[in-house]
Amino acid sequence: MQKNRSMKKLPGSVWILGVVSFFNDIASEMLYPLLPIFITQVLGAPVAILGLIDGVAEGSAAVFKTLFGRWSDRLGKRKPFVFFGYFASTVSKLVVALSSTWGLVFVGRALDKFGKGIRTGARDALLLDATNATNRGLVFGLQQSLDSAGAVVGPLIALILLRAFSGDIRTVLYIALVPSVIGVLVVLFVRDATPREEARVATRKARAAGEVDATSPILNLRSQPRELKIFLLASGLFALGNSSDSFLILRSKNVGLSLSFVVLAYVAYNFVYGAASTPAGSLADRVGPRRVYAAGIVIYVVVYIGFALNRSVIGVWVLFTIYGFYIAMTDSVSRALVGSFIENDNEAAGIFGLLQTIISIGLVSASVIGGLLWSLVGSWATFTFAAGCATLALLVFLLAGRKQPRVPSHV
Repeated sequence: MQKNRSMKKLPGSVWILGVVSFFNDIASEMLYPLLPIFITQVLGAPVAILGLIDGVAEGSAAVFKTLFGRWSDRLGKRKPFVFFGYFASTVSKLVVALSSTWGLVFVGRALDKFGKGIRTGARDALLLDATNATNRGLVFGLQQSLDSAGAVVGPLIALILLRAFSGDIRTVLYIALVPSVIGVLVVLFVRDATPREEARVATRKARAAGEVDATSPILNLRSQPRELKIFLLASGLFALGNSSDSFLILRSKNVGLSLSFVVLAYVAYNFVYGAASTPAGSLADRVGPRRVYAAGIVIYVVVYIGFALNRSVIGVWVLFTIYGFYIAMTDSVSRALVGSFIENDNEAAGIFGLLQTIISIGLVSASVIGGLLWSLVGSWATFTFAAGCATLALLVFLLAGRKQPRVPSHV
C-alpha cells in the first residue's frame, strides 16, 4: 500500500517519460532480436561483423552523450534534447528497414545510438528533477519498468508479424516505425524542467571558486565526489566485457532454439526485467542502492558463466529469466546511485551523459572483442571474458567505494 501511495504522488513527467520509453522500446525490440538473424542470414555478414556493428555504432556516438548532456546543462533545457534524440532513433529504424547491405545497417545503428546520445543525459536529468532522497530508486525503477514493458510487447508483436508475413523480417522492420513515431509525439507533452534556486546558487559558487567553466563542453571531474569517480571507473570496467545481447541471442539459436523460441526467450528476459525494475528501485530506496547494484553484478557473472557452459535448450530459458533480474537490479539502480552523488542539478545531464559515455566506450571494445573471441576461440570465450570483467568491476566497486554516497536535497 505504501508503494502504491508513493507512485500516485510521482509527478506527471515521470509517467510521460515512461510512456515514451514504452513506445520507443516496442519499436526497438521489434528489431533487436531479429537483427542478428537479419544481418548474418539475410544480408550474409559474418558473426564478427555483428559485433563490429554493435560495438562501433555504440562507440561512434559515445562522446555525444557527455557533450549533449553538458550542452543541456548549459542551456538549462531538457525537452528539446529528449525530442530530437527520440526523433533520430525513429529515422534510424527506417534506414535499417531499407538496408540491402550490412553497411547500411551500421549507419542505421549508429544513428540510433546518436539519438540515444542526444536524449539520455537530458531525460535522466528530468527524472532526477522529480525525485527526492526517499523515492529516487522508485522513479528510475518505474521508468525502467515501462521501458521494459515495451521490450516485452515489441518482440511478441514481431513474432506475430513474422508468422503473418511468412518469416519476412524486412516487413517487420518497416512496421516497427509506427510505435517509434508515437513515442516521438508523446514527448511533446513533457514539460521542461525549471532549475531550482539552490542549483543556481551552487553553480554560481562553483564558478566563482573556479570549479566550473561555463564555456567548457567537458565536465570537470575534479570537483565531483570521490564515490562518483569510483563508480564511473567500476562502470567502465564492467562495460569492457559487457558485450552485446546479440551474442546471447545467437548462442541461444546455436544451442537449438528456433527463431520463434529465441524471440520468446528474449521476451521472458524482458518480462522479468520490467516486472522487477520497480521493486528493485524501491528496495534500493530502503536498503541502499549499493547493495542492490552489487547483487545484480553477481547475478550477471553467474548468467554469463552459465552461457559459456550451457548446452541445453532448457538452460537457455533458465539463464535468460535470471538475466532479467541482473538488469533490473543494475540499470535503473545505477542511475539512482549516480543521482545520489550529484550535488548540483545544473550538472545532472552532463554527469548522466558522462556515465553513458564511459559505458558506451567500454561496449565498443566488448562487442568487438566478443565477436573476435567467438570467431577465433569459441562462444565460451566471449562469455568467460565478460564474466571476468564484471568480477573485476565488482571488486573495485566494493573495495574502493565503501563510503556511503552523499544524500543531497533535490526536492
